Amino acid sequence: MNTKTRRQDPMLAQSRRLQVLDAASDCFRRRGYHGAGMAEISKTAGMSPGHIYNYFDSKDAIIDAIIERDMEEMFSVFNGFLQAEGPLLDVMLDGCEDGVDKHLDIEKAALKLEMISEAARNDKVALSLQATDVEARRLMKQLLRRDGSLVCDLPDVELDSRVSVMFALFGGLMIRRVLNPQLDRDTVLIALKPVIRTLLTPF
Repeated sequence: MNTKTRRQDPMLAQSRRLQVLDAASDCFRRRGYHGAGMAEISKTAGMSPGHIYNYFDSKDAIIDAIIERDMEEMFSVFNGFLQAEGPLLDVMLDGCEDGVDKHLDIEKAALKLEMISEAARNDKVALSLQATDVEARRLMKQLLRRDGSLVCDLPDVELDSRVSVMFALFGGLMIRRVLNPQLDRDTVLIALKPVIRTLLTPF
């Protein structure tokens, strides 16, 4: 497909991009970033390497697009919090269940851990992941500054600390699931919800 054709059919181009991202995500999970070459990604995607290069210049560009897709999902979660009715504390405690499910998804965990591992060697990937984390923390802090938040008046340093701890709790679930495949959401929620309630309440 040439550039002109893609411009005439943006929906098809977007579908092809998503097809590549899904294939690359699968390859990165199974083979690692360096073990998965463009030939394997193209085979998994069911298209030629040259076709893939119409949409992505390199594997780094594919990683960037995967990170961007994760950011869009994150924006959707925060928008859900913003639009939900009821006290913010209750809304976020209810959201714990969905958050735990996402972070206990072994396939997503394997992909995220592979990207973090690549970030230790690849400055470009590290910068992309760090930028995503900065934006996620900014959005969470903005949410906790809203009227109706029990911690809206906390000093910046304390609110930053609480946000970091919350992110560490959820992010750590990915590692725990890899090390303990039997770990389930109900077991996690027994301890997690009281901890989140404490973090969202003035000490």
